[in-house]
Amino acid sequence: MNNITLLASNLSKTYGEGESAVEVLQQINLELRAGEKLAIVGSSGSGKSTLLHLLGGLDVATQGEVTLAGQVLGRMSPSQLNEIRNHHLGFIYQFHHLLAEFSALDNVAMPLRIRGTSPGMARDAAREMLSKVGLSHRIDHRPAALSGGERQRVAVARALVTKPSCVLADEPTGNLDAETADAVFDLMLQVAKDQGTAFVIVTHDPLRAARCDRILRLDHGVLRSA
Repeated sequence: MNNITLLASNLSKTYGEGESAVEVLQQINLELRAGEKLAIVGSSGSGKSTLLHLLGGLDVATQGEVTLAGQVLGRMSPSQLNEIRNHHLGFIYQFHHLLAEFSALDNVAMPLRIRGTSPGMARDAAREMLSKVGLSHRIDHRPAALSGGERQRVAVARALVTKPSCVLADEPTGNLDAETADAVFDLMLQVAKDQGTAFVIVTHDPLRAARCDRILRLDHGVLRSA
């Protein structure tokens, strides 16, 4: 277990009850090792986002359990869940979800401030991470003043600034044009490699999936090797 960052065991998710019940995920078993980049592919509605929500402790499984950094998420209180997510997980979504009223610097510093890091140290770490993603010259700009690619780079920096064990990325380049998407994907993998961060990347793009260490396909709630 020492090398396993994230583990899903017999994970199932059903919405509704009785005749109206819909089983979205069926007996998912998954191991993610330290520094591994795993792509999950599948058609729209196959349950990919639901799986990420369960892996990140954002939703509760009907059956089975998720273990992150050796701790079972389903046995934790809400405050314990928030703490383990803050220390061990990063999230990147298709839409950047930056806070409009804050600069790029303060958006990236936010997870560290939530952790209790001093303002100065949090901003220093955020400044360093924004430099790594090529945005040193944009740190004082708010999201509205940034391009789509720049906003997503800020989102990548925010996910990685805490040096998490694992990042869960849900179509992280889905809203970008092809050239910008390639650049952001390259950047995401390089920074993750530098930090030894494991990645679970949900993507519909087979070329980007092929650049990961391993590909799994989710088909009608069943996870298989691609």
